[in-house]
Amino acid sequence: MIKRLFVFSFLAIVCLGCKNEPKSEANLEEGEATASYDQNDGLITMKGEFVYFADAAVLQTANDIYGVVIDQNMHKLDEKAKAFKKEATDMVPVMVRVKKFAKPEGEEGWPFRVEIKEILKVEAPNPNQDDVIKLEN
Repeated sequence: MIKRLFVFSFLAIVCLGCKNEPKSEANLEEGEATASYDQNDGLITMKGEFVYFADAAVLQTANDIYGVVIDQNMHKLDEKAKAFKKEATDMVPVMVRVKKFAKPEGEEGWPFRVEIKEILKVEAPNPNQDDVIKLEN
């Protein structure tokens, strides 16, 4: 009887002593949001590669490619990304909070667009990545 009471008490203390630790920004993956963000604000955290060239901006994630709305926040992201580019067409790894929506009917481009609402992180591209194809005359 005392043994059962001891085991029950021990389990109760262990269960009550456990706590959920909040996710840090370093643990963010595509589609996850930290507890500090309003979960009902309609925004998505995305991690991918960004490029802006001439009159088109693109965000490529592990699974999809999105057209980026060209606005003030996109230009801020492009300014931060320029510090890591060797060539104008280089893609730069970023983490951003975006509003995702379908492209208007009748327009060319990818099925979905994103509007950048917040820039979380801009990183240097991996120098060991050999996925660039260059055409020369």
